[in-house]
Amino acid sequence: MQKVQIRVKTFVINIPEQAIQNRIAEIAKQIDKEYNGLDPVFLCVLNGAFLFAADLFKNISTNCEIAFIRVSSYSGTSSTGHIKNLVGVTENIKDRNVVILEDIVDTGDTAIYLVEELKKHNPSSVKFASLLLKPKALRHEFRPDYIGFEVPNDFLVGYGLDYDGYGRNLKDIYKLSE
Repeated sequence: MQKVQIRVKTFVINIPEQAIQNRIAEIAKQIDKEYNGLDPVFLCVLNGAFLFAADLFKNISTNCEIAFIRVSSYSGTSSTGHIKNLVGVTENIKDRNVVILEDIVDTGDTAIYLVEELKKHNPSSVKFASLLLKPKALRHEFRPDYIGFEVPNDFLVGYGLDYDGYGRNLKDIYKLSE
């Protein structure tokens, strides 16, 4: 599908499924090399990063664990700028190597919040992997350690990204049509 309709908005394909899968495999190889023998714990940020986390995790060969956390700052097609509480850090991450898995970093608000909150648990290290980065939308000096794609400041759906809960199931990533 080159074009999809979600609720009242039309979206056009931006990043095809195969490009997403190829890039995830590359990130997995990099993580495997850096974390070989270090037993990292991956923290997947729900809801958006679940597909990215699943596909990345399938490509990781080093011993590791995965857990799920939740935090949100979106409503409709824009960030609210207000971070809700972090929920789900039930694993003991003290002295562990943590890799946060996120679908998208745009303003950087959520990313900064997550890193700071997790550091309070005294991990050995905290790194950040994001499938997408919107450099022009950043309000902080923040750059993920692992980036799938840098994208313009367009509203995107698909591959875990949603528009009011819809569109997460799309295999490709789409941008809002003008």
